[in-house]
Amino acid sequence: MVGGTGSIQAVFRLVDRLADSDVPVVIYGESGTGKELVARAIHDGGARRARPFVAENCGAIPETLLESVLFGHAKGAFTGAQRATPGLFEAADGGSLFLDEIGEMSPAMQTKLLRVLQEGEVRRVGDTTVRKIDVRVIAASNRDLDAMVAAGQFRKDLLYRVRVVKIELPPLRAH
Repeated sequence: MVGGTGSIQAVFRLVDRLADSDVPVVIYGESGTGKELVARAIHDGGARRARPFVAENCGAIPETLLESVLFGHAKGAFTGAQRATPGLFEAADGGSLFLDEIGEMSPAMQTKLLRVLQEGEVRRVGDTTVRKIDVRVIAASNRDLDAMVAAGQFRKDLLYRVRVVKIELPPLRAH
């Protein structure tokens, strides 16, 4: 990451301070501002750097598929589920999971994500077994999640769970 303005230098300092903690972070910024680069820098600079960094764009996957992608599924859970498949939470165990465009999640998916974050365990779609996970969640959005909470479009309790620290990336035109 490069940038010489005071605002981006402040982001770099914050990334350095966050790297060695496990607090959840939400990164805000316009499309193309490098939200995933910031998330990766947080991961790579911390104690989880030797473990996986897994990224997913929540807005690019239909809701019915997103649950399976994040949490995995059991064999036979739905048509085409030929074998049990772990989800991204399991793939990121011990590392970091970057959830890009978290504001695009449906209310039902937000509820399921909140439960996983609260319990520290995941249950694959169609399975009865729960699996403990240890994942640092770093989320991103180009939308104002506080405004979405006020409008009833995003769960307030989920926002508090994923946003202990807020990073606001300046637009590229400001670098």
